[in-house]
Amino acid sequence: MSLSIKTPLLESLPLGHLNGTRVWMKMEATQPSGSFKIRGIGFACQQHFEKGARRFISSSGGNAGLAVAYAGRQLGVPVIVVVPETTSERARHLLQLEGAEIIIHGKMWSEANALALSLLTDQDAFLHPFDDPLLWQGHASMIDEVVAEGIRPDAVILSVGGGGLLAGVDEGLRRHGLDHVPIYAAETQGMSSYHAALKAGKPVEVTALTGVATSLGARQVCQRAFDIAQTRSVVPVIVTDREAVNACLTFLEDHRVLVEPACGAALAPLYGKKLNLENEKNVLVIVCGGSTATVDSLNSFNG
Repeated sequence: MSLSIKTPLLESLPLGHLNGTRVWMKMEATQPSGSFKIRGIGFACQQHFEKGARRFISSSGGNAGLAVAYAGRQLGVPVIVVVPETTSERARHLLQLEGAEIIIHGKMWSEANALALSLLTDQDAFLHPFDDPLLWQGHASMIDEVVAEGIRPDAVILSVGGGGLLAGVDEGLRRHGLDHVPIYAAETQGMSSYHAALKAGKPVEVTALTGVATSLGARQVCQRAFDIAQTRSVVPVIVTDREAVNACLTFLEDHRVLVEPACGAALAPLYGKKLNLENEKNVLVIVCGGSTATVDSLNSFNG
């Protein structure tokens, strides 16, 4: 039994008309934990459970932590999520709803992560938010579903934080002989650690992360995300916070689905007609989701 669901693949007429092509949306926002993260994390949790893990530990107050909490509840396994003090009340509430034990520690994720790692015993499994081959294997299933519906994309647009989604989509494309398909990797200006890695020629730690797209807030992308750009065309795209938020609000009007600014980063290049896609017959955008977004929070960003 998979802990993730098969999500809808929908054509976006508004985005297609804007960009002179057909735009297909993989609606990962409809996953039970609210984002694509449950694909990889659910798969990893099942693997760990089958090997004897009897507690899951995470250090994410966002989508990854929620996916771990959901997986634990489904498998009957207790979950501890260590979050920094900056974690929103909404995120804490959603974790509590899933039955996770929450420990608040430190001002930054790195401090929360250090405590989470210190709690590990032989019977525990630690779930990294993005840097784990098991996650990439699970995330790849979204491309399996797209191809099974008869769509072989000519380009893929997605958001990049730590690089787990990018690694999973690349793995899924390669499974189906789509090694040549370019991936447009979108970030906001204040969260552009992938762009920094490509510029430096290796993953590097960015000194400061700023802005509204907090789910993209990895100081350094995983090595695998960087390596992919050496073997296929990966085009970095940077948008402003306002563009990401406006994309979320327009997407809500167009498709009646609320997503967070990290997801808006992937939608913004389409709404802003920033990419030359007219020669691509089928463009796939990963609507990655985000449980903690609210209409009020989006409007307050634009206030």
